[in-house]
Amino acid sequence: MNKNSLQSLNKSLIVSCQAPVESPLHDPYVIAAMAKAAVLGGAAAVRIDTPAHITATSQKISAPIIGLWKQQIPGYDVYITPQFTHAEAIAIAGADIIAIDATLRERPNQEQLTTIISRIHQELGKLVMADIDTLEAAIAAANAGADIVGTTLYGYTKETKHLSPPGFQLLAEMVQKLQVPVICEGGISSPEMAKQALKIGAFAVVVGTDITGIDAKLKQYVVAL
Repeated sequence: MNKNSLQSLNKSLIVSCQAPVESPLHDPYVIAAMAKAAVLGGAAAVRIDTPAHITATSQKISAPIIGLWKQQIPGYDVYITPQFTHAEAIAIAGADIIAIDATLRERPNQEQLTTIISRIHQELGKLVMADIDTLEAAIAAANAGADIVGTTLYGYTKETKHLSPPGFQLLAEMVQKLQVPVICEGGISSPEMAKQALKIGAFAVVVGTDITGIDAKLKQYVVAL
């Protein structure tokens, strides 16, 4: 997938197909089935975690896969595809776009954001989606060469933990300030909210929990009842 073919995602729904590690749904076959159902239902792309799940999904669908690999590195808060080695693994697994943590937090082995993005472009031939939490991080990610910037980590970092996604205000500021496509991800819990994100100027909208988050949705019902 190249920058020109990114237009196929414009004004579209991207479905994040993931499950907690402890869940029985955290299985390559199940995740791939979710992804296929999402694409058959009209999603333009899917967002998938781990090489195994990406491999399984790539065998089921031809739609673009935004791949990531959540890895907890001791001493660091960055966890979404934190190092180039993780990006390489998910590229080999079949990801078309590599999602990485692009917050301003310290990175493992002092691997600079510009370096990892450049290596993904040059060595892997893949586009990069930068997951950010603040406008400052978004601008830095775009300047570092990210092809897409998403609001993914808004509300999930120390700097933004007092805020609740979706970050529509952040989205609006990013649309105004950045020259690259901006994706709204996080906290979208209804079709109306997704539509609002597009009205604000989002290039595309990622929805996860509200569509594929069976464990989280079940817990909400159990607590309510």
